[in-house]
Parts: sequence; structure tokens; C-alpha cells
Amino acid sequence: MITLALVGIVVGVLSSGTGLGGGFLVVPLLIFLGREAKLAVGTSFVFILVVAISSILTHYRLGNIDLKTGLVLALGGVVGAQIGPHLLQHVSDQNFKRFFSVLLVITAVWIFANSFGSSKG
Repeated sequence: MITLALVGIVVGVLSSGTGLGGGFLVVPLLIFLGREAKLAVGTSFVFILVVAISSILTHYRLGNIDLKTGLVLALGGVVGAQIGPHLLQHVSDQNFKRFFSVLLVITAVWIFANSFGSSKG
């Protein structure tokens, strides 16, 4: 439990600082710890919810929120969030791990490639 709490702190810092939500780290961690993929995904949302609420409050105080854009994105996200778990029920644990791994690699490559074109960094 202490290890999970420490990992939670690290993931909380990374997710609140990057906007990635933390699931990209929590899901693989839970799978590594032997949880089934569906359970890892569902459990990560508990983590994401609590961290997101805390992060929203701090980012709001710092003036880092475009509320209208966030709410419009959230509306679409709520609809998609109702579909995702049903789709996951039809995917084997092994296929989920493969898909998730590919998604993480593609995301990493995309972020890395785009980091060279940014004049803000």
C-alpha cells in the first residue's frame, strides 16, 4: 500500500502537470501488479477522478482553465465514456495489452516528433 501511495504521488505530479490524466501510467502499473486489464482500467478511473478534481482546483486558481472549451470536450468525453467500457467487455486481456502498448508508443512518437517544431519549449 505504501508503494501504491508513493506511485500515486509521482503519477499525480506527472498527470496534473501534463494533462495526460495518469491512466497511461496507472493502467500499466496495475497490469504489472497482476490485475486484469478491465479491472486496471476501471480502477485507474477512480485515481483519475480524484486527481482531476484536485488538479482542476489548483489550475483554476492559477487561471489555467478555458472553462467553455473544457466543458464542450467533457460533454463528448461523457458520451464516449459510456461506450468505452462496453467495447472493452468484448476485448481479450491480451488484445487490450497489445492495443494499449501500441497506443502508448504512437502517442510517445507523436509528442516527441512535435516537440521539435514548437517554439514555446
